[in-house]
Amino acid sequence: MTALLVQSNLTSGNVSGNTTQKLDGHTNKNRMVLLSIDTVVLLSGVLCMVVTVRVLQFTTRSLTAIAVLNLIFTHFLFLVTLPFRIHYYVVGKWTLGDGWCKVTSSMIHIHLYMSFICYVVILVTRLLAFHKRANQVEFHRRTHALLCSLAIWVVVMVVVPCIVHFCYGNREEQQDTSKCFEFGHQIKDGHAKAFNYAISAVIIAVSVLLTGLQAHVLLQLYREYGHGCYSQQVFGAQVKSLCFALIMMVCFVPYHMFRMYYITNLKLQPTNEVFLSLTTLNCLDMLTFLGKGTWVKCYK
Repeated sequence: MTALLVQSNLTSGNVSGNTTQKLDGHTNKNRMVLLSIDTVVLLSGVLCMVVTVRVLQFTTRSLTAIAVLNLIFTHFLFLVTLPFRIHYYVVGKWTLGDGWCKVTSSMIHIHLYMSFICYVVILVTRLLAFHKRANQVEFHRRTHALLCSLAIWVVVMVVVPCIVHFCYGNREEQQDTSKCFEFGHQIKDGHAKAFNYAISAVIIAVSVLLTGLQAHVLLQLYREYGHGCYSQQVFGAQVKSLCFALIMMVCFVPYHMFRMYYITNLKLQPTNEVFLSLTTLNCLDMLTFLGKGTWVKCYK
């Protein structure tokens, strides 16, 4: 009888050990995926920003240009914090303090939502300009543009960190303080779930709507000019707008679709982190502004 109990305990221990190894292997696999994505985003994002800032010329009164400048600044802020995420995935533990963990965690969400706002402004502006047959929508004064941008940044920089601090920043229940970006277990309150559902639904709906409208504009231009549309400047501008819409569809929509499922299955937090990390690939969006002679112009 004693022998059977010993054998049973050994078997249970082996099963538990195997399960732990599988869980550790799964965590390490996710960590390597996140490390790969973040490294690619950091290197390619910095390169894109350098080339874009050097090549592009803006008028500070154009609404589209102001949105693009805000988009570049959004990418810059996120890329500044990205090395800390890479450090965490390389080392395997968070050693930079709880406060900086919250800042780094909130920046990826600020980057996502500010990018989304900028895309919406760019697409809506160009759609209005197309239907009004105007070249661009302008602010009457430069101060209006600055105040508008400042207001948006104040709202985002205040609201998102507050949400992270009060709703996702409580780590008292988390036993292992060497981990970071693991606040998903705190999405248990009904209001928090409703808020996340609403945000995801809005982003999905707006992305699909704007993509459809942009595709319709291109179809109209093709019907109007036929094969000669490729030589039309307005067609090229609308193609770039479609690229922004497709970036939203590829980078943002899959994450928010999965998030609506993840809210009721919080054990999938490692997978949610991968989807969230994929949203940062939109740092390559500046490539839509670069033409054939960009690299030659850049090194002149």
